[in-house]
Amino acid sequence: MIEYYLGFDSDYILLGLAGFTVVLLIIILINVIQMSKLKKKYKMFMDGKNAKTLEESIMSRMDQIDYLISSNQKNENDIKKIFHNMKNTFQKVGLIKYDAFQEMGGKLSFSLALLNEVNDGFIINAMHSREGCYTYIKEIIDGNSVITLGEEEKEALEMAMNYTTTNSKK
Repeated sequence: MIEYYLGFDSDYILLGLAGFTVVLLIIILINVIQMSKLKKKYKMFMDGKNAKTLEESIMSRMDQIDYLISSNQKNENDIKKIFHNMKNTFQKVGLIKYDAFQEMGGKLSFSLALLNEVNDGFIINAMHSREGCYTYIKEIIDGNSVITLGEEEKEALEMAMNYTTTNSKK
């Protein structure tokens, strides 16, 4: 009489409940396996350590992290300082060798341009002759000289202004 009243066959209800029970058993089995794996990992982590040694290990690591953070900050400050100082160093070079006088050979005279990042610096011009060697220096500001430059000095200045790290590797 219950069958007629509910409109369901009791066999289907029992089969549904049995299937649901099997699914729950599979889920419980999976959870038991995962818990045993977690317990193994926990035992490996805690093996041979009590709470005091574990705390010491953690504190030691925290001290190491603090040291690394302070070292990193110092390195960043040092790098900023180096980059600031690099702007004032001579980074660009131009060198032209030439014969200052026709009777001399071997290209013993030269013009050397040394410039910083913003093309400030100087040109040294050394002219070698039989009587001696004469050296001149001309100041360069923003890639220009107040004093008129000779042809070799202009070449050295142009070479320095176009100087890149790839030029230095040739």
